[in-house]
Amino acid sequence: MSTQHVQRMSRLMAKTLREDPADAETLSHRLLVRAGYVRRSSAGVWSWLPLGKRVLDNVSRIVREEMDGIGAQEVLLPALLPKEPYEVSGRWSEYGDLLFRLKDRKGADYLLGPTHEEIFTLVVKDQCTSYKDLPVMLYQIQTKYRDEARPRSGVLRGREFQMKDSYSFDVSDEGLAESYRLHREAYVRIFERLGLDHRVVSAVSGAMGGSASEEFLAPAPAGEDTFADCPACGYAANTEAVTFALAPAPGEHGPLEEIPTPDTPTIETLAAHLGVPASATLKNLLVKVDGEITAVGVPGDREVDLGKLGEHLAPAVVELVTAEDFADRPDLVRGYVGPQGLEKVPYLADPRVAPGTSWVTGANKPDTHARNVVCGRDFEVDQYLDVVVVEPGDPCPSCGTGLRLDRAIEIGHIFQLGRKYADAFGLDVLGAQGKPVRVTMGSYGIGVSRAVAALAEQTADERGLCWPAAVAPADVHVVAAGKAVPLALAESAAESLAGAGLRVLLDDRPGLSPGVKLTDAELIGVPWILVAGRRSADNVVELQDRRSGTREELPLEEALSRLTATA
Repeated sequence: MSTQHVQRMSRLMAKTLREDPADAETLSHRLLVRAGYVRRSSAGVWSWLPLGKRVLDNVSRIVREEMDGIGAQEVLLPALLPKEPYEVSGRWSEYGDLLFRLKDRKGADYLLGPTHEEIFTLVVKDQCTSYKDLPVMLYQIQTKYRDEARPRSGVLRGREFQMKDSYSFDVSDEGLAESYRLHREAYVRIFERLGLDHRVVSAVSGAMGGSASEEFLAPAPAGEDTFADCPACGYAANTEAVTFALAPAPGEHGPLEEIPTPDTPTIETLAAHLGVPASATLKNLLVKVDGEITAVGVPGDREVDLGKLGEHLAPAVVELVTAEDFADRPDLVRGYVGPQGLEKVPYLADPRVAPGTSWVTGANKPDTHARNVVCGRDFEVDQYLDVVVVEPGDPCPSCGTGLRLDRAIEIGHIFQLGRKYADAFGLDVLGAQGKPVRVTMGSYGIGVSRAVAALAEQTADERGLCWPAAVAPADVHVVAAGKAVPLALAESAAESLAGAGLRVLLDDRPGLSPGVKLTDAELIGVPWILVAGRRSADNVVELQDRRSGTREELPLEEALSRLTATA
């Protein structure tokens, strides 16, 4: 074990704060700033100070080791990218306002890379010409950029962030499945080594395309993702990927009947007026899909998940209709739209609006609704999509048991992209039979800086950060809780530990009380805290396990022996 350098806090650029930052919204945001790990540079842009950079590097090291372990090769591609490849793929326009765009002095268009499928495809097209050159897996750990409208939660959602993105290239679908498996297993090992509690859940591919997609989620109250899991069979999925089986409901229904319903433009007022449950009504939400007005039908007691709808229809742009849109279409009566008789309006519906189901819905006339409106008899559904907001107790798609919902942070995402980008750029290799073969791809991402925040969210306690040993900025935090004798003992202990290969943070700051130093040690969150204090003259120290909070006074030599055994 090589000798480590002792980092003295008297020379460390890390000022701790007693109070939470005024704009802090999440636990990780508050503690990473207070403990001196990061500082805000501008909205959504963060500077990583020495302690934070150590944690970030430790996460990167574990990611790198596991990627190397499956045979992936590390590269580093530019973050400043030309417009043309993203025009070819369509993402120059699909990304919309999320893309940072700029021009050089000659007027040429560039972007700051949000992700690198296009550029990796071109690299492989340049370097690989034969099936013998494949399979190949390439990765990088690099800064990415997305112009988030509302960057928040510290480094959890920034406009600039560290990401590991990797890409696999194979000549067959079977090869892609194997590359996907290797990445999936590597991700599980990475998150286990990091000490992250995580779930692997089904996801939708959205604008990325492809045939298969899974997310790696770290449960935490600060999470922006909601996932569903089944307590009976283990099913787990992002709520955007939860499905509901289409089950036709044959039966006899009375004729369609229009009924006057003045002043009932909402589901609540309609249900109260007719004395029926909201679940018996049909809600019809009007949206624009790439500018075309489209109706989306769901039971009246459910809400349309616009994010889910957008993922299903990606890369099309989905937006709500406006008052101007209604003015241009007098046949669409606001608050009284029904699917029967709609003209030039595609009708999408949730599977709960199944053939044979009967509804109360708008009659496309002011102050009028219709009942006994039967799907398949009085109107047809152009396309079924799972678009309702998933609720606790909704049936599990696998076994029917009621689902549970929880919040989580997305820390990884893997896709079987297929040939979307290979088709766009004509990525072929010469096959075994001497004919061109179209390459198939996978895309795999890990939020490296986000993983730091997720770890802080999951492991912190009321006293501060509490890092797992694998990512902590040091192994031992040695505190000199006093002047001459405690300081000398602390320095001796720190040098002994560093000589044994442990990473040591030594609090030798003059003029601070032992209480302030101990509070800072708990806030910074190194796994072990060794305190040279009131019994230093007897060569006795206090050893604290930061996670459990247990403290023990013992001779210095015994404490050093116990700590070096953990190296």
